Amino acid sequence: MPVPDGLVGERVDAALARLLGLSRTRAAEIAEAGGVQLDGKQLGKSDRLAAGGWLEVQIPAVVPAETIEIVAEPVPGMRIVYDDDDIVVIDKPVGVAAHPSPGWSGPTVVGALVAVGYRISTSGAAERQGIVHRLDAGTSGLMVVAKSEHAYTVLKRAFKERTVEKVYHALVQGHPEPTTGTIDAPIGRHPSSDWKFAVVADGKPSVTHYEVLEMLPAASLVEVHLETGRTHQIRVHFAATRHPCVGDLMYGADPSLAARVGLSRQWLHAMRLGFHHPSSGEWLELTSEYPEDLSTSLAVLQDGYM
Repeated sequence: MPVPDGLVGERVDAALARLLGLSRTRAAEIAEAGGVQLDGKQLGKSDRLAAGGWLEVQIPAVVPAETIEIVAEPVPGMRIVYDDDDIVVIDKPVGVAAHPSPGWSGPTVVGALVAVGYRISTSGAAERQGIVHRLDAGTSGLMVVAKSEHAYTVLKRAFKERTVEKVYHALVQGHPEPTTGTIDAPIGRHPSSDWKFAVVADGKPSVTHYEVLEMLPAASLVEVHLETGRTHQIRVHFAATRHPCVGDLMYGADPSLAARVGLSRQWLHAMRLGFHHPSSGEWLELTSEYPEDLSTSLAVLQDGYM
């Protein structure tokens, strides 16, 4: 097939993942096994696709099919905020992923719900059943999970059409100027680090609205409203403006500041979630308090200790 316009310049593993609906890990395995050629020339996983080329992909029999299982595992501290026949809203602790994925061996929201007897929607990929949006494993706060097929369809559409209100609080380094503003910058894969994201010219449109709530020594507490929902969006946008989330060492935060306030992850919390109930249409708005690690580190700065 000719290289699709939307994949020109992409790495082989990323392009193959998008084209065939595979994980990036499996796509990389196929490339490394010699299964990708461009104009008859074998490509490696990190090679880039050129415009006008003829792409051939063969999935070698030696590459095993992916099986990602849901492990039923209770998660201490994962609180149920709202529950009915259609949905369950949980307050996710740090260190818990939304669903199983290649390379993640820790607890998941899906596994925790299954462990305590919840029936969730079977729509979506097997390992992501019921998941209509995600939080990073290192981010705490509110997530809604669909229990019925109807709820899954309605909520997926609501997130796509941006009718869901997603409000976060973040503690960022320094003092953003202006104190109220919008960061409108496209986000895509980091050009040199597969596991990171960055503001890049050919990235997906990404819009973050923020307001500084409190200025502190060396940091600011900000309220963030997401207009879009890209992976790592808040972390990437504030890092791009030289105000990374405190504790977010992946995106350039000062490790000495994180150590001084006793923080071992990014200071980022999904504290408010609002949406129309998928069956009744009633507007639901739910809130979450800061977990102990975030409130403690914030108090250190509020007390002026540096």
